[in-house]
Amino acid sequence: MATQLFLFQLVLIVIVCLALSIMSYVRTFDQERTATADRVLSIAETLAHDPFVVSSVDESDASAQLQPYALTVIATADVDFVTIMDRDRTRYTHPDPSQLGQPYIGSIGAALNGHSHVEEYEGTLGPSVRAIVPVFDETGEVTAMVAVGVTLESLSVAQAASLPQIIIVGLAAIALGGLGAWILSRYLRRVTLGYGPEQLKSLFAFYDSALHSVREGLILVDEDRRLVLYNDEAASLLGLPDPGDHDPVPLAEVALPESVRDLLDSGRVAVDEIHLTRERVLVVSQKQASQPEGGDRGPGGGRRPRDDGGQGTVVTLRDRTDIQELTGELATMTTLSEALRAQTHEHANRLHTVSTLIELGRSQEALDFAVRDRQESQRLTDSFVDSLDEPFITALMIGKAAQANERGIELTVTANGELPPGSLDARDLVTVAGNLLDNAFDAAADSDERHVWADFLAVDGELIITIADSGPGVGEADIDAIFHLGASAKTADDGLAGRGFGLVLVRQAVTRLRGHLGVESDGGAIFTVTLPLRAERFCGEDGDVNDGEDGDGGGR
Repeated sequence: MATQLFLFQLVLIVIVCLALSIMSYVRTFDQERTATADRVLSIAETLAHDPFVVSSVDESDASAQLQPYALTVIATADVDFVTIMDRDRTRYTHPDPSQLGQPYIGSIGAALNGHSHVEEYEGTLGPSVRAIVPVFDETGEVTAMVAVGVTLESLSVAQAASLPQIIIVGLAAIALGGLGAWILSRYLRRVTLGYGPEQLKSLFAFYDSALHSVREGLILVDEDRRLVLYNDEAASLLGLPDPGDHDPVPLAEVALPESVRDLLDSGRVAVDEIHLTRERVLVVSQKQASQPEGGDRGPGGGRRPRDDGGQGTVVTLRDRTDIQELTGELATMTTLSEALRAQTHEHANRLHTVSTLIELGRSQEALDFAVRDRQESQRLTDSFVDSLDEPFITALMIGKAAQANERGIELTVTANGELPPGSLDARDLVTVAGNLLDNAFDAAADSDERHVWADFLAVDGELIITIADSGPGVGEADIDAIFHLGASAKTADDGLAGRGFGLVLVRQAVTRLRGHLGVESDGGAIFTVTLPLRAERFCGEDGDVNDGEDGDGGGR
């Protein structure tokens, strides 16, 4: 394309320069002819008013007196002929002496009537531009006429003298125009990577089809942190308007999840980072855009990339929501199974204790131990059945009580209020309570008090779950970080590294339940979850659904 454009521009410049040169040449000839006409008229009028000419035309030997004079004027005034004639056209003077006494060839009507006249006429010397002026006597009568002329051949010679200048200017214009066209073609060759128009058309068709057909989201951000382009999948994953032709938009003006916006705005390299939106779990990768090396084709005819910076970033997004939901369900089942395992293990220990006491003949002590254990379990069960009446939470808390007892942690559980059946998703509820209790157990295990409090309160159409522990608490700088995937207050050497994923599961479950999740530190960590007992939605005047939450886990 650059070569075609260069040749086109060069041909156009040559044509324009030729046209301008021809116009200049023709204009020069016209200007030269006009200037010559003015000059010969001025000379003729000067001669017609010369007293020597006026007196000589009445003499009998006028030709003998005027011929030398006319030849002198021809030599000094740079004209081709000066002809002084009688009223009947008889020549008194002529450059060719053989023409003396011969009739003048040309128009004399205007001169005989007392008027000056300029014309282009072909005489004995060839075509010429001539001026004819009458000569008046003292009474005002026309007694003779003076004709002064320059042949067209002389004008052509004068015009030809201007050709070198016109040619030089034309060549300079062609050279400068050609240089500009060459520079522009080099620039186009560089920015188009040497591809031709048809190749660019095919590439655009292929890339546009690939952009909108891939199952991964794709976002292009330029070096000014503006959203340049995104495909259909990215629009679906991030809730953006349908992609189309639009000017680059600053990231601050685009409705993006906060963590995704921060990543895009930073421009840093990211590989498979997990980011949470209102309803999705996204795997996001970001790298610097690289420009292919111009003219350096790699294997298969492709271009080898050149990372020269300043090109912006390319962001890819993959949806892991389905996998995340399966992970959440697995975590819920793991929590329940761990609780049941602890309960079974503790129950087996207690049965073994009862059987041993009976074998030792201490039946009353065995009975007291069994009744006390049954009363404690029944008390915990009754407290949930009489209030919340949620079998999954009841089973979870009984198992967690056994797990706490197994780990030597004191668990205080309270439940108040009434929980309508089916008002909350049981799996999400177990995910929230189970993961928060697991984290509380881990935090309290290293404390002196080794105490965990769990409170469930159903009031005013909301379920408020408060989990507190006697651990070291959470620093203010870590409160926001612990809600991002992979963040954890635990170290790798405590055997529980990576359990920070549980808080992300909690956040996702709370978001699905349209609730709020808050955390504070008062001696130990206190997590408060507020869940509406009905999935309340409010419709605006235009009928659009508004969940009333920003979907970020809320209330931190």
